[in-house]
Order: sequence, then structure tokens, then C-alpha cells
Amino acid sequence: MKTSAKQSEAFLSLWESSPAPNLGPAWDQIKAGGMPYDADWEQWSYPLGNGYLGACVFGRTDTERIQITEKTLHNQGPYGNGGITSFAELQLIIHHGEICNYRRSLNLEEAIAHVSYEHAGVVFSREYFVSYPDNVMVIRLAAEKEGAISLDLMAEIPYRDKEDKRVGTVMAAGNLLTISGTLPFFNTNFEGQISVMNEGGIVTADTVRGSIEICHADSIVLLIAAGTNYNLSEKVFTSPNLKKCDSGDSAQEKVSERIMAARSLGYAALRQRHLQDYQKLFGRVSIHLNSTHSTDTTSVLLNKYKEGDANTRIEELMFHYGRYLLIASSREKTLPSGLQGAWSQYFITPWSGGYWHNINVQMNYWGSMSANLAESFEAYIAYFKAYLPKAREHARNYVQQHNPDLLDDNDDPGWIVGTNANAYDIQGPGGHSGPGTGGFTSKLLVEYYRFTQDETFLKEVAYPAIRSLSAFYSKALVEEGKFLLVKPSASPEQRHNGEHYVTTGCTFDQGFVWENYSDTLTLAKELGVEDEFIERLKKEITRLDPINVGATGQIKEYREEEHYSDIGDPQHRHISHLCPLYPGSMIVSAKKEWMKAASKTLDLRGDKTTGWAMAHRMNCRARLKEGEKAYNVFRRFISERTAPNLWTLHPPFQIDGNFGTIAGVVEMLLQSHEGFIEILPALPQAWHTGSFKGLVARGNFVVDAEWHEGRATRIAITSRSGGVCHLACPEKADVEVRTEAGNPIQLGSSRPGLVTIETTQDQTYIINPHPSIRELR
Repeated sequence: MKTSAKQSEAFLSLWESSPAPNLGPAWDQIKAGGMPYDADWEQWSYPLGNGYLGACVFGRTDTERIQITEKTLHNQGPYGNGGITSFAELQLIIHHGEICNYRRSLNLEEAIAHVSYEHAGVVFSREYFVSYPDNVMVIRLAAEKEGAISLDLMAEIPYRDKEDKRVGTVMAAGNLLTISGTLPFFNTNFEGQISVMNEGGIVTADTVRGSIEICHADSIVLLIAAGTNYNLSEKVFTSPNLKKCDSGDSAQEKVSERIMAARSLGYAALRQRHLQDYQKLFGRVSIHLNSTHSTDTTSVLLNKYKEGDANTRIEELMFHYGRYLLIASSREKTLPSGLQGAWSQYFITPWSGGYWHNINVQMNYWGSMSANLAESFEAYIAYFKAYLPKAREHARNYVQQHNPDLLDDNDDPGWIVGTNANAYDIQGPGGHSGPGTGGFTSKLLVEYYRFTQDETFLKEVAYPAIRSLSAFYSKALVEEGKFLLVKPSASPEQRHNGEHYVTTGCTFDQGFVWENYSDTLTLAKELGVEDEFIERLKKEITRLDPINVGATGQIKEYREEEHYSDIGDPQHRHISHLCPLYPGSMIVSAKKEWMKAASKTLDLRGDKTTGWAMAHRMNCRARLKEGEKAYNVFRRFISERTAPNLWTLHPPFQIDGNFGTIAGVVEMLLQSHEGFIEILPALPQAWHTGSFKGLVARGNFVVDAEWHEGRATRIAITSRSGGVCHLACPEKADVEVRTEAGNPIQLGSSRPGLVTIETTQDQTYIINPHPSIRELR
């Protein structure tokens, strides 16, 4: 099968004209506790994944390197409670030295990587993809000349000689290469299989070396499957380390079943099933931001951008790439996306590669709903359900330690989580982050409901979760005069005089208690719940005093500060005291003093910071309707914190920056957190002409828009769940709304500046033309 022009020249592709370099990992370079560091893997390889498995491909023609990660394979990690580690390294020893007309690409519209080049007068091509429906990686090698493909297939269990004491073997038999072993920290048994399907040629297994030789084939398909004996359940979080996995489960049977099923389907069917699954997600959204076409490689395009090129093409590509990475690292039946998504070549991964609940895992999903990928968040929902019993233990222990008089054996102690978590463990609050981490997390559950309008989820998951967290917070608050304050309290990772600063009632904690209380009360009203506990929350929420403005005009991070930076690092990467602005809903346009103070705080904090921290600043600026400032942060993020393969860097590589800027772009184009839809609320001049399709507003409304020189030429809103749609518009605008069939719609108004549309499920409503979208605020 030849690579078509459409595949290799796709509009939404990353591509380079040379293979990725591969100098390998360097043990003398430790990044954020992670080792060994591999700059070529981080900056030049192309990532593929299906949520279960991540693969990084280099596209080399001498020895192709394919690094494999399986998200449930953990060793002790940097903190002793678990961390993801590399699963396997595969090599295709091809020996093609002198080549020409080389191209490698990653097609975002298909989630397929391509390599093509000419060697000795023959054109060779490869395709790589990782299928979610069949949970296998597929690689196809082809040539325009029969019998031209010869290679050796080898596999390695990385880091077998290191202190985590992983053991295993690589065996070859027939057309199958098998990797199997145990990583003893959690008694994790692992198995990987690589099956060879060849057209023509001879396949020979070297049982001594554990490799497979393929000679003079017309084409080759490699099927790769991996797994462990890990099962996501309550047991994983509540059992001792050596009991978390069933040591009697080898994982061999389920991996073999997947390989055999994939072989029976064949390459064409596997590819088609992959495309149907992936494109139904990725294809929902399009976005154009006044860009011009470029024939430059991705690295050249990025370098020109860093040098001041005004072409917005790379900005569009970053948005689409973020959505691609989210699909590749978080699917409905997999574990969630971690700090490095689904990819780690490390022995010890930086920060464990886990789920950090003081912003990072939340940022991973900020854009999932608004960018029309709500399904990707189902991975976290399953994870939440599994760790919830452990989180209840943490809540009981916390109250017992800090407010034992409030602990009643017959009462719900609620649940709470701290910062550090992974596939095997979730820790309680304390240390450098206060219990606001729980509200940071519950906000995601509430947002999933608000975007999807899934009433079953509301009743069975979201409302019980936020109510139970409110029960915990009600026991974590202490009387301080007329206020109820969290004690002890800490603004994430902020230090003072060299120590993590612990206090009472910092804005991060108070803000998320307010957010969770507010959400509990709102959803209780929606469900018709009225009881003694709800009445108590109504009284307590008035005593939280979450936002205070200081003498410098700033949102105070701490109640006891007067001027900005009285306490802590004035340029700290975290802006935790601005979480009530984003992702919260307390600081809104009606609170003009708070909005002004939030803007002042961002000015004082500055934008010279880490990758994900720029993404948070971008989202906050968008919420403030400061389009130019949001755009400037985005430009800086791409210029300073983006690698040639468009992975984003803390540094080192951390995927939350990729995902945070998905949300940031949407937030600049579409907002709905104040109970109504705003179109282009933070549009920068650089995007003066453009369009988007398929973005989602709360209430499960899908929004399309086109604009020219800052003025809308067409808006379409599709109501996926029915209900009332509130749309912001200029008070004197002559707004006309029609159905797709052209039937006029009678409009209402709940207040000046809003029009209301009584929508029908699955009906689309056209606002066309609109006088001035720039005034929609």
C-alpha cells in the first residue's frame, strides 16, 4: 500500500524532512527527579497512543526506535509510592544508510504516523497507529519493489539491571516476539507481544538472541500488544503494595487474545476500525485563526514563530495537536492522562508521571468538555470511583487529626485527596497544598455534568461527590471570629523564608470550599433536594470570606498579607489565589472590583514562568476578556516552552501545558461559565478573521461561528439536550434567530444584554448576520 498524497500532505500534520536523532538517554542528566533524560525522545519523536499504551516513533532508516509505555507499569517512582516507567524498547534494524526524498509526519486527522524515503532506487514507506477499539499498535512497512524489505526485529526490557529489580525475558518463536516479566514493587506482571505478518519473504526466529529476522518481504505488518495484571479497583488503593495486583495473573492470556484477534482482522480492517473510532472524536471540531498556508517543516515553522513570524498557523496546529494528544492518552476505559500523558522513556519519571491534584491533572481536562471531547474525561471518572473509598479514609483521618470533636461515627466524614497520586496510590492533603485540592477536583465532575447534561451522572456521581466533599469541608472549617476558615491551609507550593507556608484560610482553600458549596447548593436545587445539611451550607457559605483585595490592588493569596508579595515568591509559577477566576466561577464580570484586582495580580505575577503556569495565566486573561494579554501569553508559551515535536515543557516535558492551552484557545473564542454564551469574548487582533465549528458551551450547546475583521458573519448553535439557551448580545442589537429550515424563532430576554431561545433537542439555530460580536460581553 502506497502512502497517498492526502495522507502525507495533510493540512493538520506535524512533519520533518529528516529522521529524529537518537543519541539515547543520558544518566548524568536528571530532570525534576527523573532519570535518565533523553532530549531526542522528548523533542523529536512522534507520540502515538490509545490511552492504554503510548508509543514514540523516531522514523529512522538505520535502526528504527519505537519506545513503548504501558500506563499501569510502575516502579517505586521518585517518592516511593509508585511512578510510571518505560515498558519496552523495540528496534527495527533496517540498514538503510544513504537515503533521499525523506519525509516523516504525524497526521492529526487520522492519528497515523508516516515515513517515506528512497534508498538504492526503491521507495520505502511505513505507517504507524495505535488502535483504541482493538488495543494494539500496528506498523506496516511497504516498498515499491517486491522482495525489497529485510530487517531484524529486536526488543529490550529497559532498566533490568537497576534497583527496582525488574526481571524478565525476551523470547522469539515462529513469527512472535514475547516480552514477559515482573516488576516487584507492586507485584506487577507484564507481557508484551510483537507478531509479524509478512507478504512474501522468509521469517526466522533466533531463539538464542530473542530476535526475528525477516528477509526479502514485499510488505510487513507488525502487531504490538502490551498489558499487566493491574485492574483498576478499590483494592488497588486500599491494599498493601504487594497485594495491589494479583500475582497469579500473568497478563499473557489477555495479550495473546488481542494479538490473535488483530491477526484475524488483518491490516486493512484494523486501520479502518482505528480511523472510524478516532475520527468520530477528532473530526467534531475545526478552527481557523487567520493563518496562511506554510510549506515549512514543523521545526522550521516553530523557529520562524520564535523569531517573530506573525503567521498564526502554529497556533492552530497547537490547538489541534492538543486535542490529538488528549484522545491518544485518555479514553473511556483507560486510566486518565498523567503528567506526561501516556508516554515515558524514563526509569524514574519526573514527578512520577502521576496525577497531581493541585492543578496538573485538572488542567489536563480543562479543555476536554469545551473542545468536544467529554468522553476523554470518563477515564478520570472511573479513576475517581476507584479511589473514593481511600479518599474517605483520608477525610476521616484528617478530621480526627485536626477537628476530632466534629467526628461522628454515624456521620459522613466526606472525602478528600491531596496532591500526589498515581495508578496505585492517592495521598491525603497536607504539606505544600491545602485541602482545596478536593474542590479543585470536584469542579471537574460538576463541569462534566454542566457540559453534557447527563442526568444519570448527576444523580449517581456528581451530586453525591460534591455533597460528600461539602460534608468534609464543613468539618475542616474552624471558627475565626465571624468567619469559617480552613485550618491548616496552604497555597500550593508557595514558600516563605525557605519553608512551605502553612496558615489559616488562604484564598486557594477558601475559594474551593466556596466553589464546592455553591455547586452543591445549585445542584441540590436542581434536583429538588432540601434538608438540614443543605440549610447548613446556605449559612456557612456566607461566612467563608474567600476573596480579599490588598493594599496593592491585588487579590490576596493570604488573609494576613497586606501588600503584594509580603509573603512568598512574587513570581511563583502557581497562581492558586486566582483559581476562583479560572477554573472557578466566583470572580465574574459582575464583580468588577475583583476582576480588576485579578488583572492587577496577573500583572504583578508576570508571565516568565513554566509551561503549564503560562497556560493557567492564558486562561485567566481570557476570563478577564483581556484578549491581547491572553494572546501574548500564548505566543510566549509557544516560543519558550514548546519542543520541535510540539510537546510542551515545564521543563522537562509535561503534557498539561498542551492541554491547558486547548482550554485557553476555546476560552478566548467561547465562554459560558456565567450562565450564558459569549461569542469571541477575548478575541485578539491577530485572529481578526476566522471561524470555528463544534466547540461546546455549558448546557450541551454546540457552537459554530464565522467572523471577519472582528465582526461575526454567521453563528450556529445546536442544542444537543434541549432547554433554554441564553446568548449575550448588544442591548440594542437587532437579533434574528431562525432554524436551519429558515423558520423564525420567538426570542425572550431574562435581562438586558441577553436573549433567550427555547431550544428543542438536536435542533440547530442560526444567528445570521449579527451586528457586532466584539460587543458580545
